[in-house]
Amino acid sequence: SVLPSPVPPGLPDRFRMFRSCEWEVLERSLNILQASDFYWGPLSVGEAHAKLQQEPVGTYLVRDSSQGNCLFSLSVRMPTGPVSLRISFQEGYFRLRNWFSDCVVRLLELVVAGTRNNPLHFDEMGGTPLV
Repeated sequence: SVLPSPVPPGLPDRFRMFRSCEWEVLERSLNILQASDFYWGPLSVGEAHAKLQQEPVGTYLVRDSSQGNCLFSLSVRMPTGPVSLRISFQEGYFRLRNWFSDCVVRLLELVVAGTRNNPLHFDEMGGTPLV
């Protein structure tokens, strides 16, 4: 099991207002993410891509999104170089394409399992499949 770390006392300005049920989902996910080895917090896209540039293909990290309407981004080392994909949060669920979960870490587990047999194609990745 994962020991959750405390949520930072002051919320970043980028967080919008949440209903209490949404906040519970977000708070739980933040705690789990903060205890993980792949969450980097407020890392810019350039910094994320620089960190991934020398890593093996398939290496990924989760970071805070710089986009105002998204909370997190998934940055992945692809054969053509690093790319970043936004993870949206709507109605209490984190979403990445057709996958969704009430936990970011569970969402990533679903994406990893799902892309083994059915690679994703994103415009942002120039047609390179995410496996």
